[in-house]
Amino acid sequence: MKIQELGPAYGATTKRKIVGRGIGSGTGKTAGKGHKGQKARTGGKIRRGFEGGQTPLYRRIPKRGFKNHFAKEYATINIKDLEIFDNDTIVDAKVLLEKKIIKKELDGIKVLGNGDLSKKLTVVAAKFSKAAKEKIEATGGKIEVK
Repeated sequence: MKIQELGPAYGATTKRKIVGRGIGSGTGKTAGKGHKGQKARTGGKIRRGFEGGQTPLYRRIPKRGFKNHFAKEYATINIKDLEIFDNDTIVDAKVLLEKKIIKKELDGIKVLGNGDLSKKLTVVAAKFSKAAKEKIEATGGKIEVK
């Protein structure tokens, strides 16, 4: 096999259909568009979701609820998740991502108070629950709000 003998696979390329070139071409006269109607006209395109004048589906279905696009979404962790760290460690988003405790930082990290902590840590996060603050400070650790 030589490089000049290579070509596209069978059926990968097809000839362009030439329309409106006489009755003998097979696509003459109406050029494959049928007789009259919106789709036969110049510029007769129909927008996506159009149902021929019937009220379209996106208007028939009831709209419910509200999504606040400005709401902040926090990655949450519990106190018990911090037990894997050694004493006097600074625990921030970078460290939590490395240890795969959180998947994404999102808009910040919120520490919740579920579980117990026996190590003295410095925790850097956007928010802390009241219980989490008390448990971290009870072990001699520090809290830094980022």
